[in-house]
Amino acid sequence: MKTKMGCAAIALAFALAGCVAPAQKTTADAQSCKAENQMQQTTLYFGLNRPAGKDITAQEWQQFVDRDVTPRFKDGLTVFDARGQWLGNDGTVAREQSKALMLIHGKDAQSETNIEALRGIYKSRFAQESVMRVDQPVCVQF
Repeated sequence: MKTKMGCAAIALAFALAGCVAPAQKTTADAQSCKAENQMQQTTLYFGLNRPAGKDITAQEWQQFVDRDVTPRFKDGLTVFDARGQWLGNDGTVAREQSKALMLIHGKDAQSETNIEALRGIYKSRFAQESVMRVDQPVCVQF
């Protein structure tokens, strides 16, 4: 009986040895990105449903990109089609078509001002409660 339990314990120990959390980035990994390659990635999520009335059209979205986004981020941007959902105040799950706008930019005051301007313009123009923003540092090479 002790042998079976001992074997089981050893087998369990080996099995659990493979269940180790992935190693965190070390300071050396974070520092391996040259200063000139360090940038910021901001992804903004724009819902395409209006609270009342028709959904935001492809033409309206493109006008927003052409007139408001591109002049502020001339170096480039990426747009993804997305489908979002969230829990509303009434306890129901709301779902809608969305756009994700990914910007790679310097970590500077002008970029911050431009990003917040885009969020404000979109919320105001299309009667949106919010535009979700996600930021993270990135190492970029061209």
